[in-house]
Amino acid sequence: MVLLRSSLFLIYFMAATVIIYLAAFPALVLPRHLMVHASRLWSRAILFGLKHIANLDYEVRGEVPKTPVLIASKHMSMWDTMALYLLVWDPAVVLKRELLYVPFYGWYIAKARVIAIDRGAHASALRRMAVAAKNALAHGRPILIFPEGTRKKPGAAPDYKPGVAGLYSLLGVPCVPVALNSGLFWTGPMGFIKKPGRVVVEFLEAIPAGMNRADFLRLLVARIETATARLVAEARQAH
Repeated sequence: MVLLRSSLFLIYFMAATVIIYLAAFPALVLPRHLMVHASRLWSRAILFGLKHIANLDYEVRGEVPKTPVLIASKHMSMWDTMALYLLVWDPAVVLKRELLYVPFYGWYIAKARVIAIDRGAHASALRRMAVAAKNALAHGRPILIFPEGTRKKPGAAPDYKPGVAGLYSLLGVPCVPVALNSGLFWTGPMGFIKKPGRVVVEFLEAIPAGMNRADFLRLLVARIETATARLVAEARQAH
């Protein structure tokens, strides 16, 4: 049944993506907020399909940030980027520059004004990221970053990059850690398998601005990893 539901969802995912991407094409030359609404519509459509086809729902815990802050999230699956973009209003998402070159998808995220970084540029990449992030914050947009830089399976050893601490230090705003357990449900080769259940995403207590980089990074890792382990254990026990 899981394979059947996953296959049906894949068909739905592809159809919904093609339809919304084509419908959103004129937004490339229209005001940016139209692309933001189109992106949120796509996320909403995919989460709808997950619920009604794959029997995979989600639950939000904690307080979703409504002010321009830095949001640092655990990253386990594609679900994370879609759901967080929908839950948080108009975040400036930090992602790798290569994604801008993907036809349609790259054009759309560029129009939505993501923060694209060159991972090989190191210090210069951090400076450019900080400039773009400060501009987004000035326009009332929160910054969303996945500090490990890539997806991690549940239980995998954490690998937080120092860039998140550098960005936190340069921006001077609080950081809201986010824990989740999506990797238990969006799994398998290329993320094909969608297991039934309930993804939990939890917005944790904000870390105030002003800490030194090393202390901030230790606290961030501790909060995210502790909460993530708890969410994973809860889900495994429930199933």
